[in-house]
Amino acid sequence: MRTSATGSNGAPTLSSFAAPRGGAAGLGAARRPAGPRQSSGFTLIELIVVVALIAIATAVASLALRDPAASKLEQEAARLAALLESARAEARASGIGARWEPLEQQADGAGFRFVGLSATHPLPTHWLDSGTAAQVIGARAVVLGPEPLIGEQRIVLRLQDQRLTLATDGIGPFVVSDGRAAPR
Repeated sequence: MRTSATGSNGAPTLSSFAAPRGGAAGLGAARRPAGPRQSSGFTLIELIVVVALIAIATAVASLALRDPAASKLEQEAARLAALLESARAEARASGIGARWEPLEQQADGAGFRFVGLSATHPLPTHWLDSGTAAQVIGARAVVLGPEPLIGEQRIVLRLQDQRLTLATDGIGPFVVSDGRAAPR
């Protein structure tokens, strides 16, 4: 900044130059922006990203550490539900009475059998895991047809210390339930 002060010879004096704003640092000094001082910590976005990554890693680790018996039992339950629905459809279509019976461990490895269905397309009789056991609650066998309404039925599947219940209300398909009552 220049001021209008001049010396006796008409040349500007030293006092006519204003000092830079940040003090007497000189003309080559860098200027700092006016306003609040920035800290060197983490931003909220950075913290959220780190917490999200930790949550994802924890979820992946917990799924990887899942009990293999529980996974096998869920596979057995899904497979048995599909087999029961297939046998139920065949019994209704053919008009033949059919049922499913769990068996004690057999020498040939059979764990269950379908009674009353045609022998031309036999359904499986073995569990995927030989340690699986089943029990029909309140009966010796599950009635599959030929009537469209088969009544409320439950099957408890066990593998090691794991337990699952398959249930039907007699109208809907067999599904995994909480074990207390058939699904509605």
